[in-house]
Amino acid sequence: MKTLKWLLVGAGDIARKRVASALSGAQASEIVAVCDTREEYAQLLASQYGVRQTFSDLDTALAESSADAVYVATPVWLHVQHAVQALEAGKHVLVEKPLGLSTLECQRVVSACRRSGMVAGCSYYRRSFPAYQHAKDMIDRSEFGQVILVRMTYYSWFSPTPQDPKYWRVVKSRSGGGPLSDMGTHMFDVLIGLFGMPVAVYARCDSLVHQWDVEDTASIQMKLPNGAHVVASFSWSSKTWRHEFEIVGTEAKVYWHPYDSGQIAKTVRRQVEALELPPAENVHLPLVEDFVKAVIQGRQPICPLHEAVKTNILLDSIYRSASEDRPVKP
Repeated sequence: MKTLKWLLVGAGDIARKRVASALSGAQASEIVAVCDTREEYAQLLASQYGVRQTFSDLDTALAESSADAVYVATPVWLHVQHAVQALEAGKHVLVEKPLGLSTLECQRVVSACRRSGMVAGCSYYRRSFPAYQHAKDMIDRSEFGQVILVRMTYYSWFSPTPQDPKYWRVVKSRSGGGPLSDMGTHMFDVLIGLFGMPVAVYARCDSLVHQWDVEDTASIQMKLPNGAHVVASFSWSSKTWRHEFEIVGTEAKVYWHPYDSGQIAKTVRRQVEALELPPAENVHLPLVEDFVKAVIQGRQPICPLHEAVKTNILLDSIYRSASEDRPVKP
């Protein structure tokens, strides 16, 4: 295979902002078709990238396009359904995050992947960030000493009206949750990728400001396998903004703020070093390039489905803890 041919499913916000550009810009990668139930959206996006085929029905697109792989860029409640369809049609699959609405639902697509033998992954693109790799290298070299604390914070304001195309993000049956499902899953994936699954979770989830059936504010305490503490807070209820990630060890610490900028303060005992490790301008591009190589080389992508489902396991545990007001084991 010289070029991986893509069917892009979903022509909404994330596809327009980054996914289509990444699929067309990656080496050995080409978009050959776009599918969206809103045919005008599919045609508009296709015209921007010189794509000839558009579809409004996924089964037809899978049968009639020349695609080898499918990028699922539809809203969360459709991820599993569309990924399973693509895998059963013999296509490689890359799915937007989070993988699905719940662990139980996600297991369907993990099982479909195993049956199909196709390459499949989830778009937790922060695993491709230089800052993530730097932290991983520090862990592998034991530079932190004993890790004792991980701290994650994200808060901002999000208040869509029912007419807003993004309103589905605050409807639990369609999003799976509020800021925990949206931004929290990205940061939980980084936590799991660096340290493995937490072994205990205690959480509070509330709607303090908005009248939603998902949380607008959440606070979580977790315990890592080595006993280290994790303290995390997420909200869509403040008109201020913060996005940071910190790892503290007995010998060193790293602090990212803003987290996605790649600006890092690395402290070894009392010596502070400022590092600039910015991600790619299009953060989806390294993820897509890795996936293309994974298909060509016959290996796992940077975040395979069986790894992505761990974030859903953790998310379900957080919601269960908050609902039952007690610590739980993921």
